[in-house]
Amino acid sequence: MPLATYFSGPKIKWILDQVPEARKKAENGELLFGNIDTWFIWNLTGIHITDVTNASRTLLMNLNSLDWDEEILTLLDIPRAMLPKICSSSEIYGEARGLLQGVPVGGDLGDQQAALFGQTCFNPGEAKNTYGTGCFMLLNMGELPVPSNSGLLTTVGYKIGQQRAVYALEGSIAIAGALVQWLRDNLGLVSQSAEVEALARTVEDNGGIYFVPAFSGLFAPYWKSDARGVIVGLTRFINKGHIARAVLEATAYQTREVLDAMEKDSGVRLKALKVDGGMVFNELLMQFQADILDVPVIRPQVAETTALGAAYVAGLAVDFWKNLDELRLNWGKDKEWTPQMEASWRDKLYTDWKKAVTRTFDWVE
Repeated sequence: MPLATYFSGPKIKWILDQVPEARKKAENGELLFGNIDTWFIWNLTGIHITDVTNASRTLLMNLNSLDWDEEILTLLDIPRAMLPKICSSSEIYGEARGLLQGVPVGGDLGDQQAALFGQTCFNPGEAKNTYGTGCFMLLNMGELPVPSNSGLLTTVGYKIGQQRAVYALEGSIAIAGALVQWLRDNLGLVSQSAEVEALARTVEDNGGIYFVPAFSGLFAPYWKSDARGVIVGLTRFINKGHIARAVLEATAYQTREVLDAMEKDSGVRLKALKVDGGMVFNELLMQFQADILDVPVIRPQVAETTALGAAYVAGLAVDFWKNLDELRLNWGKDKEWTPQMEASWRDKLYTDWKKAVTRTFDWVE
């Protein structure tokens, strides 16, 4: 992972360095750390644990040993005593107390890893993309943590009980659905986010404009914190319909960039992309996504696959489901979009997008 305050390791260091008595309490085991999963399980059971997927997002875990990395802990000066025990994603951690007295707590997955599991991407080369406030694509890499050379993150995908961990490549896009919200709240071009599709359909194409939403820099595959958002290609011909269309297309272009990086790192050509999240009900976006990727885009019957994936690993822990094959049978397709765009037009659009992205670079000095 790149050294960035996006991950929790540097946040811990800042607290220990800045808050009086924090370091002393951490060293004595009186101040504990955890991501939100750890906080929930602590409140449910009183047990201080996390799973491999959440631990892999802290910048503090060794991907090979699946334990806290002593060298990084030393560099950031973080006491090991404050860190939770790292467990698998699917095992019984303990029993709940209070209103849920006696109920086993048996599943723990990071947000995007849960979506990967909920989409039943259990084979190397299978990928999913979650369209929310941001956009997160994960590709199953199998049982070896292959480092990325293309600006992606290598992470743990999931670990079931005593089985070997499964790793994934992740591409993080900072602004996806948040750009539609910006169009609604900051410009007032729509009163509800769902209206953006109808507005975008008032025009046949983007009119030659591109909206690169680098509001707080660019994430994968660029990782440029000094980038800022741009709208390029403006002429007097442009109207609010073109802007709405460019807003939707921005998510699809950014997804294409992440997919290109994944295929370069993995050597695997994606055959189809499973999608989930709030934006997958935007028909215009999903068709354009299939067109710009040149692969089918598939929406499952249950679009909230993050919650589904968490339920799956918990169900495996308590033997509600027997194995991964049973989960595959439980997954169902709702709709599929197939590419319809001519290759020459696809190439031109994407080339112009890449040119637009370069205009965001080095804006903050």
